[in-house]
Order: sequence, then structure tokens, then C-alpha cells
Amino acid sequence: MKNGLLPLFIIRLLSMCLPGLLLVSCATVPETGRRQLQLVSPQEETRLGLTEFQRMKKTTPISKDAAVNEMVQRVGRRISAVAPLPNAQWEFVVFDEPKTVNAFCLPGGKVGIYTGILPITKDEAGLATVIGHEVSHAVARHGAERMSEGLLAQIGGAALDVAMRNRSQTTRELTQVAYGLGGALVVALPHSRKQELEADHLGLIYMARAGYDPREAVDFWRRFASHNKQQGGRQIQFLSTHPVDDVRIRDLEAEIPAALEEYRRAGGQ
Repeated sequence: MKNGLLPLFIIRLLSMCLPGLLLVSCATVPETGRRQLQLVSPQEETRLGLTEFQRMKKTTPISKDAAVNEMVQRVGRRISAVAPLPNAQWEFVVFDEPKTVNAFCLPGGKVGIYTGILPITKDEAGLATVIGHEVSHAVARHGAERMSEGLLAQIGGAALDVAMRNRSQTTRELTQVAYGLGGALVVALPHSRKQELEADHLGLIYMARAGYDPREAVDFWRRFASHNKQQGGRQIQFLSTHPVDDVRIRDLEAEIPAALEEYRRAGGQ
């Protein structure tokens, strides 16, 4: 094939294959029913999560506080028991980092809690809020979804570079910068905030099904918002991967009635 025809062939091939690829690679998030792009298999996603978690356990100090570890394991078992993640390899580890006010869940069910967030969780219900939220990221396969979107963006960038092949190098570089920035501000950041709110929603359901009062989740996020203000941190939603505190608290408050029904079915009052 002549060189001049090769770029056009690539563009045409992408335009023909991409719709079919997107169609067969759609998945559905449990509970919410949201359709999502999944180009990464659950097996590959789990493998990546396990590899990264093993690395973290070797490089980050692990808490030796018996009481804290026992509570995290207890809450983790209760939450994961009601979270629909087939073939999950659940593991809950407390990392001894007092200055890190955070928690995470890697694909496949690897959950990390930093000791810095424990003063804000305050009690078992607060911890259930955090673990419920993080477990929900794994259930909804948010990590694989972000990887899939990254792969799609790479394909788009390659196609754009082919389409700009006759322009100057400077123009091509500026176009790629604009493409990357636009993708971040218009797609990646807003979608990341949607994933966080979705994890809030799912986490509320799972903590309620596990027998924890979902109203405690609102109290936790209020404490978290207060902590942010004390640290002088001002969230700018447009440039943030997480929703501003007021937004997530407002959304959680609206979801409390439905979550309370789950809580009562689980035996709560």
C-alpha cells in the first residue's frame, strides 16, 4: 500500500471498527444501571491491582495497632459480604501514614486505609462509610473504566496525528496539547467526579445492607468537609477529580430515605 494511502486507511479502519468495539465493550454498573466502557478484562484488571498492592505493602509501613486492624477487618468483612464483585480477592490493610488523610481500593478488592483518616472516621460507622465508598469503586470497576477511556483517548490522539500529517510540526504538537487538555477538562475530570458520586451512592447502599446506619455517612462527610476547611483547602470543582464537599453531602442527604429502607431490611431501626 502506498504511504499516502496508509493514513487514510487507518482513519477509515478506526471509523469502521470503533462503533462495534464500543458496542461489545459496554458493561453495566450494579445498582445504578449506568452503561460504561470496558476494554480491560476483569482478569487483567485484578492482576494489575494485585501487583500494585503487593508493591505498596513492601514500600509503605503497615499499622501494628491491633484494635484498629481488628475494626478494619470486621467492617471490611461486613461490607464486602454484601458487595457484588465476583471472584474478588478482598484484602483490607491499614497503612501507618498519619499525615495521609485518604483511603483507596485497587481493582480486584485490595483496600488500603491510611491512619490519617481515622480521626475523621471517628467510629465504626464512619469507617464503614469510607470502606463502603472504596469497595464501591471496585464493584463498579471504575479503575478499568478509566483505563479503557485512556486507551480510547490514545487511539483518538493517534488518529488526530494522522489527520494532521501535512501540517507543520509546531501545529501538530499544539493540536495534541489542546486535544489532551480538552479531554481532561471536558471528559476525564467531570467523569471522575461522576465516579466519586456513584461510589458515594453505592457505598451508602452497601453500608446499609451491612447493618450500618446510612445517616452516619452524612455525618462523616461533614467532618471531612470541616477538615478540608481547617487545612485551608479550597476545592475548585472545574479542576478537581472529586466533587466539592457541599455537592456530595447534598446528594447523600437526598439518597438517605432509600438507603434507610435497605438498613431496615437488614435489621436496623
